[in-house]
Amino acid sequence: MNKKVEYQHIGKMPYAKAWDYQTELFDEIVQTKLENRRRTDRGEEALPTKNYLLFVEHPHVYTLGKSGKEEHLLLDKEGLEREHVEFFKINRGGDITYHGPGQIVGYPILDLDNFFTDIHKYLRLLEEAIILTLKDYGIKAGRIEGLTGVWIGEEGDPNPRKICALGVKTSRWVTMHGFAFNVNANLNYFGNIVPCGISDKAVTSMQNELGRELPMNEVEEVVKKHLEKLFEMEIFENKQN
Repeated sequence: MNKKVEYQHIGKMPYAKAWDYQTELFDEIVQTKLENRRRTDRGEEALPTKNYLLFVEHPHVYTLGKSGKEEHLLLDKEGLEREHVEFFKINRGGDITYHGPGQIVGYPILDLDNFFTDIHKYLRLLEEAIILTLKDYGIKAGRIEGLTGVWIGEEGDPNPRKICALGVKTSRWVTMHGFAFNVNANLNYFGNIVPCGISDKAVTSMQNELGRELPMNEVEEVVKKHLEKLFEMEIFENKQN
């Protein structure tokens, strides 16, 4: 089991380019696993599979998961052009969400055979890393039963606010896509969609909750620290030019 995870702080990258890059890494891991099956059948030693953690900031974009409804996008083609926002239908779970500047988009591309083969546990640990990060900044956050993601306000609170959305794809226990964590995000862009298909709850950010802008690099380091501990991974950095 290889618990080493290559961390790449990519910075700003268009959504389509990041999707292609994720897919490349995802396919690389899947191909290694297929080769290992052949090696095992021949009595040969299996090769270690790689793991990656990418942190990215995207230009304004809406993405619709495979189970989502296109009517949850409230803009037509002309509206998207007017707002300078891209739109993609993608292969993760979940409905529609927004990515943009001031948001940490985390893409763990992991072979869960190196950690645990439990998708429910995987999602809950991603949520827990964000919950613990918010706690470090004095923000109380948690979960709402039946709704994926991280929320400010307990269940039954008159004003629950989503601060982190999750949407993942897995195949052969290899993951891609991940989470979108609103740090300093412009929340106005959420007004053009029904976020995650949920019409009766609000969206928030760390900046909105604390009344000040947060250093993105600082928050990224805190999230990374909690992911490393929760998943019992060994993160090493690969700095991109």
